[in-house]
Amino acid sequence: VQLQASGGGLVQPGGSLRLSCIASVRRFSFNVMGWFRQGPGNQRVLVASITGDSNAIYADSVKGRFTISRDNAKNMMYLQMNSLKPEDTAVYYCNTVPQTDWYWGQGTQVTVSS
Repeated sequence: VQLQASGGGLVQPGGSLRLSCIASVRRFSFNVMGWFRQGPGNQRVLVASITGDSNAIYADSVKGRFTISRDNAKNMMYLQMNSLKPEDTAVYYCNTVPQTDWYWGQGTQVTVSS
């Protein structure tokens, strides 16, 4: 089973995107979930995480610009990304936190460029 991230695309600096994740995870509401990203030539890093009761933590690089949320009834997770910067360009993935290796999907490409 892989988690399916979607909603990426090409956006200009300062623009917004909303990513979605279909998480076919057993006992979804009990899992801490997260959004990860991997930019060109970089390692995959966690940018935001959310507990089952929606307490969120953000990496300093996205704090104040990104908002993570989840819908436990639908096994869905979201990432609202505002004020996007070129350095946000990456493939974005969703997974549990800590990560579960067999849950990695294809991710969704976000490109921030004018």
